[in-house]
Amino acid sequence: MTNYAHGHEAEKYAAAYLKRQGYKVLELNWRRPRAEIDIVAQKRREPLVFVEVKYRQSADQGGGFDYITPRKVAQMQFAADLWVAENRYRGEYTLAAMELAGPAYQVAGFLPDIT
Repeated sequence: MTNYAHGHEAEKYAAAYLKRQGYKVLELNWRRPRAEIDIVAQKRREPLVFVEVKYRQSADQGGGFDYITPRKVAQMQFAADLWVAENRYRGEYTLAAMELAGPAYQVAGFLPDIT
């Protein structure tokens, strides 16, 4: 399986995890030129969350959260702002990150607000 395929599979597992936690998944793999959002989700009466999913088959090169750099956060903010404008969303939102690991795509961590 390619890295792209693993990443896409991890995003599906992450979306299922969020659903089990009471989130409604509004978008999965939202893409525009120069912008992408892995998951857009929301719990009832809570801010919308834009989730970056990071998958690592092993911890040999560090965990997924190690790759949430200031530059990545800026890219996430750009994509979130674009989604908000395109959808005319007027509520609050946060940027979030989820780390999945191993061949079973286990959730290793979820940071609901990385801003």
